[in-house]
Amino acid sequence: MGDLCEYFSRSEFECSCGCGFDTVDIETLKVLEDVRHHFGRPVVINSACRCSSYNKEIGGSNKSQHVLGRAVDIVVSGIDACDVSNYLEHTYPHKYGIGVYPNFTHIDTRKKRARWS
Repeated sequence: MGDLCEYFSRSEFECSCGCGFDTVDIETLKVLEDVRHHFGRPVVINSACRCSSYNKEIGGSNKSQHVLGRAVDIVVSGIDACDVSNYLEHTYPHKYGIGVYPNFTHIDTRKKRARWS
């Protein structure tokens, strides 16, 4: 199905501005595979890689993990964003950045633990 792993393709990680930036950190990809296997449902990537210009244009943080290919904003089909966030928090309690929003969950593989809602 995917060209990076069983469920994901590189094109899903491309910067939305069309510049072609599509780097994805292997650790981030493993977290996505874990989420897909746990819930047994498709994981839709709303935002992944962002070039610096696009990140600035949309008001992204200067230290955004998206510009490093280490962050994704996801929706798990039929699963509430809070449930996805709770699973990630339980599975990775001492690491990563996890943020829950009304319609999606953010996960990044930064080196320090961070949480927000």
